[in-house]
Amino acid sequence: MTDPPGTPLTEIDRWGAGFAAGAVLGPDGVLARHGDTGHVTRVASITKLATAWAVLLAVEEGATTLDTPLGPPGSTVRHLLCHTGGYDFDTDRVLAAPGTRRIYSNTGYELLARHIGEVTGIPFDEYLAGGVLEPLGMTSSELRGSPAADLWSDIEDLLRLAAELRAPRVLHPPTAAAAHTCQFPALAGVLPGWGRQDPCDWGLGPELRGTKSPHWTGSTAATGTYGHFGGSGTFLWIDPDPGPSCVVLTDREFGDWSVAAWPPFSDSVRAYFS
Repeated sequence: MTDPPGTPLTEIDRWGAGFAAGAVLGPDGVLARHGDTGHVTRVASITKLATAWAVLLAVEEGATTLDTPLGPPGSTVRHLLCHTGGYDFDTDRVLAAPGTRRIYSNTGYELLARHIGEVTGIPFDEYLAGGVLEPLGMTSSELRGSPAADLWSDIEDLLRLAAELRAPRVLHPPTAAAAHTCQFPALAGVLPGWGRQDPCDWGLGPELRGTKSPHWTGSTAATGTYGHFGGSGTFLWIDPDPGPSCVVLTDREFGDWSVAAWPPFSDSVRAYFS
């Protein structure tokens, strides 16, 4: 299905990106597509959703547990998945005791991937491909670097990932439900690009809308909305059933334009397709 003229997805063509594509997914399938949905690009921090799914798969397989110590003293796999391990954004510097602040950290995700490689005996990129990407049919997707930010993918594959987040097949439903349930609630933190949020809710990978304001998923998003955005000008959000899900990829780096454009766009998508 392509996007009929006049629907909100056409707005992405006015964002000043060299490439922009998007799609909307409903409970029963794809509702609309716009742009070149087979164009492969770096999805930046949306990568963390796939990485988190691979970590949770390793938990289900018994290779590790959410309570396995990992990172600074007192930190666990669970802490790192929901950005409460205390690490700085992209260094090994510890800024807070585990479980006391929400500090968004690529370092934590890179450590998680190394841990999974060690406990399974399989390099993480291979574990991710064999355990998550291939079973979901994400044949255009490939991890080309950091497990925090370097998945390359297209709209069609990210629709498959969104469908898995909505109605899991790789993970058991209770594990998937835990992934978008707030971990260590009531912690304050900074949502990159959107400022300090108190509380700054996060699940086991997905970022949770909760009561955050302002928020990239828009002012009409339900508190249970979850997903992730990326610094390469990308995002994926899922409204609770029966709401829609939306995936957008661009090649324009995140900036003030994103803060201005994404919330009203998401609100219009929600209003049109709900």
